[in-house]
Amino acid sequence: MTSALASLTTTYLASALAQGYATSTLASRRLHLGQFTEWCDARGLLSADAITPAVLERYRSWLFHLHQADGSPLSWATQANKLTSVRMLLAWATRTKRLTVNPAAELELPRLPKRLPRAVLSISEMERVLAQPDLVTPLGLRDRAILEVLYSTGIRRMELVGLDCADLDAERGALLVREGKGKKDRLVPIGERAIQWTHRYLDQVRSRLLMRSSISPPSRALFLSARGQRIRPTKLTETLHRYILDAGIEKPGSVHIFRHTMATLMHDAGADIRDLQEMLGHAQLSTTEIYTHVSIERLKEVHTRTHPAHLTRAPLLLAAEVAKKEA
Repeated sequence: MTSALASLTTTYLASALAQGYATSTLASRRLHLGQFTEWCDARGLLSADAITPAVLERYRSWLFHLHQADGSPLSWATQANKLTSVRMLLAWATRTKRLTVNPAAELELPRLPKRLPRAVLSISEMERVLAQPDLVTPLGLRDRAILEVLYSTGIRRMELVGLDCADLDAERGALLVREGKGKKDRLVPIGERAIQWTHRYLDQVRSRLLMRSSISPPSRALFLSARGQRIRPTKLTETLHRYILDAGIEKPGSVHIFRHTMATLMHDAGADIRDLQEMLGHAQLSTTEIYTHVSIERLKEVHTRTHPAHLTRAPLLLAAEVAKKEA
């Protein structure tokens, strides 16, 4: 028999769907709330009225001590995501008068460590990756165009997968990203080199791939799979990760590494952090500011210009030269 809490969760998810929440968000909320409901059911907490601040603290402690199949604990981010789903459920229940008091009103989430991007490619490494696709094959030419677009624009994986042919405005040098993260459209600049490779793919490859499709009407997607359909996100990840490995680069990452690389290298070259925020589609400037920490070139310049070891190096070299002549 379905508990009242489980029924409430189902109603909440239906409401979130009607409000236009992203599919990925709904999937994670469904997973996290299903786990919370099972935990409550096992302890006889069958309705939202039974959830108190003390209960939520017990659940937080249970998550902290929970281990995954490989024996590792849940990351702080995973714990925070699970608790956020519960907090959103209870806040909604309070707003819709299903609860009189929100028991999660003062629930504090785990403090997440401020992590830098796991890997960023140098310019030479990036060029090595770009050289990996076999341009003799249709998919190789497609992949080169994909790599160039990712490197030029810094768009996310799902944003690239969602591109349609009409989203490329070559004359203006712009790419329309429809319903990016947060379901927001944005226009991003795309470089001439990326445009040329994309046009080469469109002229020589896309129509050939489209002929392999069995669906009707034909896909409007810019980048097609071997079967003439919109390329799958998982396949894109596998393909790009293989190119990184084939380039002899042992840094972790696949699609997102090109986003980090684009932002970091542009910041090194003097791009303003607020311009990068607009290009990357970050809602908060604090998210973009991570690239000021990744950017080591400016710090190296300051270090060389101001560190005492560098400032005293010239006199020491001069003294050594004098001593050598006297000897």
